[in-house]
Parts: sequence; structure tokens; C-alpha cells
Amino acid sequence: MPSLHPDPPYVKPAPHPDNRFKALTSNCSDMPTLFLDTQAPIDVLTDAANYRIQAVTQVLENLSMRGSIECDSFILSDFSLLCAIPLRDGCDVLEVVRRRLRPRPSGS
Repeated sequence: MPSLHPDPPYVKPAPHPDNRFKALTSNCSDMPTLFLDTQAPIDVLTDAANYRIQAVTQVLENLSMRGSIECDSFILSDFSLLCAIPLRDGCDVLEVVRRRLRPRPSGS
């Protein structure tokens, strides 16, 4: 059996020189592992945002059609986090789209 070696200490990456990759807000620590390509085509970005927002919308609509739902507060907390992560990702993507679509001042 091969021996296992621990990973070297994590070194936080320096920001990309052209700000191409933006860390998602939903990263769980200050050492991000999930990034957004800010230079991806606009249609790809909007599709990514739509996919995440629609997924949460579908879950919440299905939940709202149910009758009484009884659960503990820790389950509601987990469920809220489950919905918040893809919503936050979708908002991060839409922010990139908004900045890309905003007209730049002339001379830039």
C-alpha cells in the first residue's frame, strides 16, 4: 500500500492579474476553492445563474404547495443554507453580467 503524505500548507492564491477569476461568495472559508470565470460568454453566465436560481425556486415552490410542515429549527437552518448557497452563486454570476453589460466610459 502506498504511503500517504499530507498536503503542503495552503498558500492563498494571489488575485489573477486581469481579475478573470472571482471567488464565489459561498466559499466556506477565506481560502476559496470555487471561482467564477468573469470572461465567460454572457449567455453562459446567464445560463449558470438561471440554473441555480431556478433550482431553488422549484424547491421552494414545491415546499409551498405542501400542507403543514413540522420540523426542528436546526432542519430549517440546514434547509435555509441549502437554498442560500445556489442563490448566492447565482447573484455572484449576475453581478459579473451586470458589470460586463454596463457601458464603459469613453477612453477606457
